[in-house]
Amino acid sequence: MTHPAMLPTINIGETIRNYRLQKGMSQGDIEKRTGLLRCYLSRVENGHTIPSLDTLSKIAGAMDIALSQFFSDSGPTNGSKGLPQLSEDEVRFLSQIRRYATNLNDSDRKLVLAMVKKMAANSK
Repeated sequence: MTHPAMLPTINIGETIRNYRLQKGMSQGDIEKRTGLLRCYLSRVENGHTIPSLDTLSKIAGAMDIALSQFFSDSGPTNGSKGLPQLSEDEVRFLSQIRRYATNLNDSDRKLVLAMVKKMAANSK
């Protein structure tokens, strides 16, 4: 198992800003398309707030890009090499897991993870 400190990290705010600038859009443009306040977008881009996957999906939609592009190696100057590129289905699945996992205690999370490992091992 990989230690969490050894995993590559993504600066999601910087990634969003890079895509927005690449598209020639302002924070106001994103605000108009999503309803998210410009001050909120600024906080996200500056790393003061981490958006939910649903919010990321809105931002990606406003920029006409796939949500998975925020997590891919090919993103504009995201600088994090070695990250797996996630498909839309994988991002959607992880979003659902995240939504429900917040209500689970640590013991239940370990149980779910053990079940997923067992199912993955059986499917090979």
